[in-house]
Amino acid sequence: MSLRTTDAQLLALMEALYQRYSYDFRDYSLPSQRRRLNHALERFHCADLPTLQQLVLDDAAAFGRLLQILTVPVTQMFRDPAFFRALREHVVPVLKTYPSPTIWVAGCCTGEEALSLAIVLHEEGLLDRSTIYATDINPQALATAARGVYPLHRLEEYGGNYLAAGGLGQLAEYYTVEHATAHFQQRLLDRINFADHSLSTDSVFIETQLILCRNVLIYFNKNLQERALGLFHDSLCHRGFLGLGSKESTHFTRFATDFEPLPGPEKLYRKRAPSHAASHYAGRNMPGMKHDE
Repeated sequence: MSLRTTDAQLLALMEALYQRYSYDFRDYSLPSQRRRLNHALERFHCADLPTLQQLVLDDAAAFGRLLQILTVPVTQMFRDPAFFRALREHVVPVLKTYPSPTIWVAGCCTGEEALSLAIVLHEEGLLDRSTIYATDINPQALATAARGVYPLHRLEEYGGNYLAAGGLGQLAEYYTVEHATAHFQQRLLDRINFADHSLSTDSVFIETQLILCRNVLIYFNKNLQERALGLFHDSLCHRGFLGLGSKESTHFTRFATDFEPLPGPEKLYRKRAPSHAASHYAGRNMPGMKHDE
C-alpha cells in the first residue's frame, strides 16, 4: 500500500463520492481501488486522498476524470476467443429456440464485447430477432460504445481474435475505414441498447436468456460479487446462460449450486433451479433503456 493511501481515507472518499454523485464504489475490491487511486493522485497532482476528495467534490468535471480511472475502461473484441467458440457451440443452438432472444452485456465498457456478440448472432442468423442490452456506469465509455468507432491500429489484433473465435469471414467485412478509425456497421449497433446501469445500486430490469459479465466481478469484494450474481440469477429465464471472465466463478458464493458449469474450461454457466437466495435487490430505479445516438 502506498503511504499516501490508507484504507480509512479510501473508504471515506468512496462514501463521499456516493453521497455527492450517487456512484457507489464502496464494495469494490480494496487492492484494486488502492492501485487506481494511487494512479489518480499522480494524475491530479494531489499529495493525499483528502486533497483529491476535496477536489472532486468541488468540481464535477474533476470527478468525471476520476471516474475514468475508477471504472477501468479496458476491453477488446473477441477477448478470449475460446470463450466465443464455446458460446457458438453450447449457447447459440439454445438461443435459436427462442423467438426473440434477449441478452444483457453487463459492464460493457466501450462496447467491443457487445459488438463481438452482435457479429456472432449475425453469423448465426439470430441478430435480426435478438435484442442486446449493454450497460455500464461510465457515460464516456457508453458514448464511445454507441458510436462504434475505434482506432484502426487495434483491428489487427481484433481480427486475429475473430478468426480464432470461429468467425465465418473476415472482421473487415463489418466496418469501414475513415481517417485511421474503424466504423462498425449501423445494422450491428441498431440491435444494441446502451444504457447506464450500476451493479452496486440498480435492480433487475428485464428477463434475459443470456448474460455476459466478463472481467467485472474481479474488481468487486465478496458482498458486491454476490449482489451482482443475485441480479443475474433473477434476470435469467429458466435455464438461461451466464458468461463470466476467465478468473471469475460462481464457486464459493451462495449461488454456487444455482448455476451449472457447461463442459470445458470456459466460464459458461446455466441456471439450474429457482434460488433459495434473497432476491428483489433494492436500488435506484433503472432509467428507461434507450439506444444512445
